[in-house]
Amino acid sequence: MKKNVLLTGGTGFVGKHLTKVLIDAGFTVSILSRSKQENTASIFYFTWDVQKQTIEMEAVLNADYIIHLAGANIAEKPWTTKRKEEIINSRQQSAQLIYSVLKKNDKKLDAFISASAIGIYGAVNGAEVCTEETALGDDFLGLTCQKWEAAADQFEKLGIRTAKVRTGLVLGENDGFLNKLTPIFKWRLGSALGSGKQYMPWIHVEDLCGIYLEAINNPNMSGPYNAAINDNTTNTSFSKALAKVYGYKIWLPNVPEFIIKLAMGEMAKIVLTGRRVSSDKVKQLGFNFKHTNLEETLKICIQK
Repeated sequence: MKKNVLLTGGTGFVGKHLTKVLIDAGFTVSILSRSKQENTASIFYFTWDVQKQTIEMEAVLNADYIIHLAGANIAEKPWTTKRKEEIINSRQQSAQLIYSVLKKNDKKLDAFISASAIGIYGAVNGAEVCTEETALGDDFLGLTCQKWEAAADQFEKLGIRTAKVRTGLVLGENDGFLNKLTPIFKWRLGSALGSGKQYMPWIHVEDLCGIYLEAINNPNMSGPYNAAINDNTTNTSFSKALAKVYGYKIWLPNVPEFIIKLAMGEMAKIVLTGRRVSSDKVKQLGFNFKHTNLEETLKICIQK
């Protein structure tokens, strides 16, 4: 019988791509969603409500692997106190719900794989290259990711191999991080943000899905792994590359930092800060990134 992978957040940008990758690799996929959807030959849908802590337990009990992508979009709404709680709770409580089902039913998985983010190193600027051993940030982004990973670490206590994928900015065809940028750059109104010196570690969605597949197939993959290209891309170099793909050179000055802060509040840290990261650890497992050239990757992602 085919092995089954249960996805949380399976209807999102990464989840949709990952579903196809998993099916092509010979797995069946189960997806936890807030609303019931019609099953297909290879995809089975189940419902859950994280706030009410309810779940169709069959989804968990039938799983061989679980990939936990669920979590409120960190850049979707202003960071009010309530929104910060939603961001953290959506990650912690969803993992806790799955954990409680596994523990109650003494169910063993082949692996539990959780999304995380390079924001765990903190929303600061600096030239240091962050490895998985780098000190973790103590700001909102850093602490959120730490709580996210702590929720995943519970599964190790059940004797389940656990891996955590610390993701950079995800690029994909007309979706993901680029979705908000392309309309501005398409109309030749793009420019760098703030100083433009902040680093922007990025990864193509195909490579990210490849890392999740590696986490399933490689029994030696456990603990945290950075998932981003370390090519020293800054906001300025990223903006120039995106403009070049659209056939022009940036002519507008950088958007002043104070304007971004006025528009976004504390959430401005997402675009005004960035750190370099190393993905050597996942490469040492034998994983090879397919998309390593930013300009070529952007050409693939943008359908003019």
